[in-house]
Amino acid sequence: MTGMLPDDVYELTGVADPRISPDGTTVAYVVRGVDREANLYRSAIWLAALDGASEPRRLTSGEKRDAEPRWSPDGSRLAFTSNRSGKVSQLYVMPVDGGEARKLTSLKEDVEHPVWSPDGSAIAFVARVPDTAYDEEDEERRAPRRITRLQYKLEHVGWTVDRPQHLFAVKADGSGVPVQITAGDFEDTAPAWSPDGSTIAFVSARHDDWDVELASDVYLIDAPGLVASANSGPRRLTRGGGQTDGPVWSPDGSRLAVLRYPGMLDDPKHTQVAVVDAVTGDMALLTEALDRNCNPYPTPREPAWIGEHLVFLVEDGGNTHVYRVAVDGSKPPELAIGGERAVTGFDAAAGRLVYTATEPTMLPELFVAPFAPAEPARPGGATEDPISTGTAPADPVRTAVAATEGARRLTRVGEPFAAARELAVAERFTAISADGSEVDAWVMRPVGFEPGRTYPALLNIHGGPYGQYGNEFFDEFQVYAGGGYVVLFSNPRGSSGYSEEWGRAIRGSGELGPGWGSVDYEDCMAVVDEALRRFDFIDPDRLGVIGGSYGGYMTSWIVAHTDRFKAAISERAVNQFVSEWGSSDFGFDFKGYLGAFLYEDIESYLKVSPTTYAENIHTPLMILHSEDDLRCPVEQAEQLFVTLRLLKRPVEMVRFPAESHELTRSGSPVHRVQRFELVLEWFDRYLKD
Repeated sequence: MTGMLPDDVYELTGVADPRISPDGTTVAYVVRGVDREANLYRSAIWLAALDGASEPRRLTSGEKRDAEPRWSPDGSRLAFTSNRSGKVSQLYVMPVDGGEARKLTSLKEDVEHPVWSPDGSAIAFVARVPDTAYDEEDEERRAPRRITRLQYKLEHVGWTVDRPQHLFAVKADGSGVPVQITAGDFEDTAPAWSPDGSTIAFVSARHDDWDVELASDVYLIDAPGLVASANSGPRRLTRGGGQTDGPVWSPDGSRLAVLRYPGMLDDPKHTQVAVVDAVTGDMALLTEALDRNCNPYPTPREPAWIGEHLVFLVEDGGNTHVYRVAVDGSKPPELAIGGERAVTGFDAAAGRLVYTATEPTMLPELFVAPFAPAEPARPGGATEDPISTGTAPADPVRTAVAATEGARRLTRVGEPFAAARELAVAERFTAISADGSEVDAWVMRPVGFEPGRTYPALLNIHGGPYGQYGNEFFDEFQVYAGGGYVVLFSNPRGSSGYSEEWGRAIRGSGELGPGWGSVDYEDCMAVVDEALRRFDFIDPDRLGVIGGSYGGYMTSWIVAHTDRFKAAISERAVNQFVSEWGSSDFGFDFKGYLGAFLYEDIESYLKVSPTTYAENIHTPLMILHSEDDLRCPVEQAEQLFVTLRLLKRPVEMVRFPAESHELTRSGSPVHRVQRFELVLEWFDRYLKD
């Protein structure tokens, strides 16, 4: 049996976005897949009985992308978004017991975040509102963009200056056209209808310098009558100076739960779960005792109310777990779903908890469990589990069930994929860095592993830097293991999933800390050293390094500071902070790490830039980049490539057209396969006999 091959991208699937019906008997969820012939992603909405009495059934056709299933208050209908009628996702409503889906919108931009009114008569949502200049299809005649805000473009979205995002509402029976609720030079999102139906809460930044001062707040606006858009205008509720997201009303309408990020150009900080008084705006943080990030990337959903508790996700030591906390703050947060796994979505209602989870050898699947904590909260590393004790289990299903007493698996959509391939398990180990810090790390043995042989190894470095690697299915690791490589990955300082001090350890350089390329570099090298000491099947003379975004930065930095790696691939990297400052959609936000804007301290920006040290690079380097990347624009690849080519060093630049910073996650399936083939060809050239 072979491992995962590049072409297997077309076979990837998984379950996402589970939502429990109001009566607590059924869960709606999304099943994703890839259409090889059309080179597109497909998704359909399915329903499953929580008692397992019947097999899951498909509700929507999934001919394109059906997503975001949301139950009507009486449980008879599902609202969802779909691009079945064209390239743009519109809003649909469909009877749960069968029948045709009714299309409610015909807008120019995608509909997102649908939410029902309490009486089921209307649905609020968000969509972008393009300027009338877009009516001119000939770009050579279109009016120029006039820009006065720093936030005028956004990665994976494109231009926002002339396409602001606003709130809409539409009658659920299709008898009226959508009504725009908010307007202006602002970005509005995350609508939430109050229990009495009179008010919609949403997230926005509407202070004078909202594009410069990176704060966002909860606003309240009168719910429209859906005849005209007139109302009293938005009223700002929170005023905490940080960023607020994901508002959700308490059942009695007296409070809202939110996700609260306290930093303003002071990164990174842990996002906390908080409760806001719906009248005064007073906020109480509920999760500070955890000292963990309560908003994994990408954000799966807002917190969920169930009685007097809130349910939410927490990153912890390479895992993502489900926690709950009492809204009165009387008790510390409690663990509900733990173990060596990543929970990717959840919902809680009627005494039940449903969640989607993945492990290194298991694609995302759906589970249901009684709503009760598994054990007291014990952040600070991997949570012990009666079966899984530090290495990826041979039976991921058994471990998932063991996470919470009474948990049951509802789907097996990924079993055919896993059964047809030998998938590599992840073995956790600890490395000791130069200053004695303990670094979480994992190793995957190559598919077809034979004791007594030695193999080339690839050190993989995650993006962020405020992100984490850990116990989840990751196509990249499986393809590299399937290609005959030992896979090493870790969470060096700067990563999320640990204490806030760990995440902030690479701020600076200067009084704030040592800066990027300091202790994080030492941690990565310590992981390699410890792996070589522990695992005699790794060939020390055949080491490669690869990473994307911050991981691409660290790859460029590593080969500029050591020659121990025989080949490297730097993807979508920050290579030159000085030019990133003005070309990225959020380049100025690096003040949060560096402590100063570019014009205040250009030397710090040069000090942490890999291009400053490019003359030291002798390692064969492939530079991968997407031409439509707005987070780390393609000029970042060009800067390093031009320097190395002039130095006549072994370098190759690969540019993917029509792709963004998200190429490896949501890019064209064809491009994802081609990228895997390029990566394996490059490392095979330098690391294999």
